[in-house]
Amino acid sequence: MSEILYVKFEKNTKTYNQTITLGEAGEMQCADSAVVNRLKTEKLHTFQNVKKGKHACADRKVFSIMEVVEKVHKVYPALEIQNLGEQDFIVEYSTKPKEQPALTALKIAVVCLICFFGSAFSIMAFNNDVSTVDMFGQFYTLMTGQESDGFTILELTYSLGLSAGIIAFFNHIGGRRLSKEPTPIEVEMRLYEDDVNTTLINTASRNGIHKKEQ
Repeated sequence: MSEILYVKFEKNTKTYNQTITLGEAGEMQCADSAVVNRLKTEKLHTFQNVKKGKHACADRKVFSIMEVVEKVHKVYPALEIQNLGEQDFIVEYSTKPKEQPALTALKIAVVCLICFFGSAFSIMAFNNDVSTVDMFGQFYTLMTGQESDGFTILELTYSLGLSAGIIAFFNHIGGRRLSKEPTPIEVEMRLYEDDVNTTLINTASRNGIHKKEQ
């Protein structure tokens, strides 16, 4: 067989199916569409140790691309395989969480309150550390020759500028995104997710977890 099978697996794939196939775990492309259609239905793994509980994530497993090659060659021994994705990848199986609108709304409210009061405290603590009020008062007196009453054009513009800076930094105002660029929170979450996936893969490689099970 002279065809080449191109495969691409992302570092992390989530599934709601307890039995995952090659077609669901990654992407495959070949000049012979019959080869792809056959391999897409080939079973990659069945999650047995499913954790029962309230948590959505039930189980995860690290795979090596060599396991994919082995399963493909069982069906098409002479097929050449080109890997365009990850050498090792993770598949996470989870049950579909039950929708609980009231609980979700409560969680959102709690997170919003924590972010609001936490940010307000941090800003006030910073202003207190650098004596922002005293500095504004001295600057106002220096420029106008009058004593500051604590609420002048300086405090007003500082507050407006601080609000505008926060909106520009987080790239959101209400439910609208200001630009197509990812927000700092999204960037940090992706970096964190990538670090977690890399750690899981490295740990599995060190312990030999994704080697062929006996």
